[in-house]
Amino acid sequence: MKVIHWSKQYCYGLAVSLVAVMAAGCGTQAAAPPSMAVVVKAMKVIQRDTPVTYEFVGQVEAKNEVQIRAKVSGNIVGRMVTGGVAVTKGQPLFQIDRRQYESAMLAARAQLAQAEAALANSRLDVARYKTLAGQQAIAEQVLDNALAVEQQDEAQVEAYQARLQQAEDDLADTLIVSPVSGRIDVNTLSAGTFVQPGVNLLATVSSIDPVLVSFSMSENEYLRFARLGQKSSWGQGLKLVLSDGSEYPITGKMEQMDRSLSQDGTIIFKAAFSNSQGILVPGMFARVIAQGEIRHQALLVPQRAVQQMLGKTFVTVVAEGDKAESRPVTMGPRVGDLWLVETGLKAGDRVIVEGFLKTPPGTPLNVSMIGLGDLQAAKPNTAGQ
Repeated sequence: MKVIHWSKQYCYGLAVSLVAVMAAGCGTQAAAPPSMAVVVKAMKVIQRDTPVTYEFVGQVEAKNEVQIRAKVSGNIVGRMVTGGVAVTKGQPLFQIDRRQYESAMLAARAQLAQAEAALANSRLDVARYKTLAGQQAIAEQVLDNALAVEQQDEAQVEAYQARLQQAEDDLADTLIVSPVSGRIDVNTLSAGTFVQPGVNLLATVSSIDPVLVSFSMSENEYLRFARLGQKSSWGQGLKLVLSDGSEYPITGKMEQMDRSLSQDGTIIFKAAFSNSQGILVPGMFARVIAQGEIRHQALLVPQRAVQQMLGKTFVTVVAEGDKAESRPVTMGPRVGDLWLVETGLKAGDRVIVEGFLKTPPGTPLNVSMIGLGDLQAAKPNTAGQ
């Protein structure tokens, strides 16, 4: 086998050549062009006097909601309404079989007549015996006995009068009427059902005009509004935004406040809203908008510019040299499509409203400035965010 011997000079020259090739490669990479600036849209932080509104999640409920139960037992022999219709106060709803109650009333009436006849006879006896006793024709004991019988007959008459009144009431209660005006539920009992007093729920009637909207606020929010209430009627002119985003055309006013804070530290309020068109239905969810204080020279940014992550809130601003900077901020209440900034920004700061997801801190930016009118006119576009 032939052995090849490499000289020291040759090995040294080969190593120098390899180092030169590597250096040439590194030089090519270092000479690559810098990355392009990212195109974004930004707008300056808005500064103006701003009336602050506060928003609460509420639920519509009936001002009066009555569960209707029978006062007497018997079979339902008639149902005068169908489920879901509007009813008026005093309108007949159900008829319970009245035959046994008619018989009871007639019997009580006959017993009363009999008792009244006995009382009339005892009164004649008393009058007669008083005359004879005055002439000393009878013993005093006879008159005393007649007076006792008269008192017994009077008590008997009163007892039968009460029994007749009860029988008449029971007979009247076989016709069940609506105690309030409103709308009856659809889960009404069918004819032929046997009902017992206070046991069977026949129907529920809810008033529909006005209605109440129940909502809760925190202790701090309540204190803020309580202070405002000393200067203005903050509980008046409440607005209602329905689940489809539409605003209810009629404003409401605060009507009820709970007596104490609940266990979760909130207090319940109820606002009344007129509902003549029947749009609001108990159980619906809606947002209650209450007018708060006016913030002078408040700082505002579009809500779409705000980023929230892990309980913290950020915005991306155009820093010196048109480079992206992520800045933590503290936000206040929302004002329409804007968000009030408590800390973290100052007037004149440029906030990125489109494209901030493509701009980590330090990214060079190609900034296109827009105004609030441009932002409101444009359709929402989250593709570049």
